[in-house]
Amino acid sequence: MVPPSLLSRSLRFAAAASLFFPVASTVADEPKAKPDNTITLQLGEPVPVQKFEPPPKFWISDVTDRSGNPQPMLVLRERGGIFLDRQPTAILKDSLEHSLQAANLLAHDQASADLVVRVYVFHFGLASGSALDFFGKVEFSGMVKNPKTGESVEVKAIGTSIGNGAVRKKNVQKNVQENIEAALRDATRNFVRGTQLKDAVAQLQKAELPAPTSAPAATPN
Repeated sequence: MVPPSLLSRSLRFAAAASLFFPVASTVADEPKAKPDNTITLQLGEPVPVQKFEPPPKFWISDVTDRSGNPQPMLVLRERGGIFLDRQPTAILKDSLEHSLQAANLLAHDQASADLVVRVYVFHFGLASGSALDFFGKVEFSGMVKNPKTGESVEVKAIGTSIGNGAVRKKNVQKNVQENIEAALRDATRNFVRGTQLKDAVAQLQKAELPAPTSAPAATPN
């Protein structure tokens, strides 16, 4: 017969082990970034920016991650994981600056900019979907500010892309990369060519113009 004290200690040990080992197993299975599971997004050609009159100079002052994702560079956890080689904030900043610079609308620095943009990223990577498809999604907003007047206008943008899954790991990585690239390009296009940015620029430029002065009253003869 097992002494009660020994039985009590055994039960406590078993309970502690049941709590510890699942956590240890989860940590051991956590994917880690390696050269063979890391992808580099190719931004490709710049997105043509819409025409503004007069054309302002933009400056992307900062890009902040508001997604709440503790691992923003991990875009797929299954199959050993797939990682981005850079933070999504840096990739999106490059995409916006690349397109603005190609259109000669990127300022040399913040001091010389007509409009300053702070970007907030809400989603970058894959959205939830079926096991057979990949849904690329990039969602962000930009607070466009006229530094001379202090007025700001929010401009929202979202890009999506749907592509097929794959069986082989190499093809999975290729499809994930192409889907996120397409969503990034779509979101960039929606920002630089969208009516929200056009209206925001018009509003901010109008606010900078001096108010018209009333004509002096005519003096009687």
